[in-house]
Amino acid sequence: MLFENLSLFLLIVEKGGLSAAGREAGLSPTSVSERLGALEKHYGATLLSRTTRSISLTDEGRVLVEGARRLLADAESIKSTIKLGSEQISGLVRLSAPVDLGRNRLVPILDQFLEANPNISIDLNLTDGFLDLTGLGIDIAIRYGALPDSTLKVRKLSEGRRVVCASPSYLSAHEIPEHPSELVHQQCILMRFGNSIHREWQFHSQGRTFKVLVSGRRIANDGDQVRQWCLAGHGICIKSYIDVREDLEAGRLVELLGDYSLPGVDLQMVYPSGHATPHRVKILMNEISSKLAV
Repeated sequence: MLFENLSLFLLIVEKGGLSAAGREAGLSPTSVSERLGALEKHYGATLLSRTTRSISLTDEGRVLVEGARRLLADAESIKSTIKLGSEQISGLVRLSAPVDLGRNRLVPILDQFLEANPNISIDLNLTDGFLDLTGLGIDIAIRYGALPDSTLKVRKLSEGRRVVCASPSYLSAHEIPEHPSELVHQQCILMRFGNSIHREWQFHSQGRTFKVLVSGRRIANDGDQVRQWCLAGHGICIKSYIDVREDLEAGRLVELLGDYSLPGVDLQMVYPSGHATPHRVKILMNEISSKLAV
């Protein structure tokens, strides 16, 4: 019964309330409250602070969230190994990835993985922002660059070469820049990270650094939208090479300023530390590494 109560506790946290969790689990509000009370009695601590309008985790509740996810994941992994054997895997894998990379490169990998493993389910979160992996119960995240959470384990997937590019239609209507400083006269498509807009583009060539403050009428916090605007001829953008490699090879986009390099941003796979990684997650991580690494 403890495992069932732990699962219900996590559902309450995820849904933001006892009533919503009860509806999801098919339980009455009284039953949910009683089982939460049993869990609090078992641990001898208040796990949730409740008002008529909201709930919030106590310090003990936050500790239990991480511990419960770890315990349930380990239990599921043991169950899968015993019931299905080492050749089959089952269960849910939660993962997150940047929007552009996720839609165009990761989803085909996941589709193949799901077809080969009918007992696996995938919960995919596409976002260009950073997420609290532990708090959200995410098993794997694909991310560019250094991460603020140093407690995460990291597996490098590829060197993070970035390119400046534009569509042939844009270049036919505008002067092609030969030097980074000429970008100030161009329409640049800008990426937003939280409250920060990436306006200062930095280049290197022959030991020298060039910083250019660019501008443009289009700004987005979605990397795929930046790419779509660029393909449509609305301006010049910076993209990771892995995101636009096929566009460049097909001639839909043209790389600019090839004599100047941009600071690299490595592509990495990150995952929570501190507990054993479930077998199903390890298998998917290996699949992503073999097919996404370039």
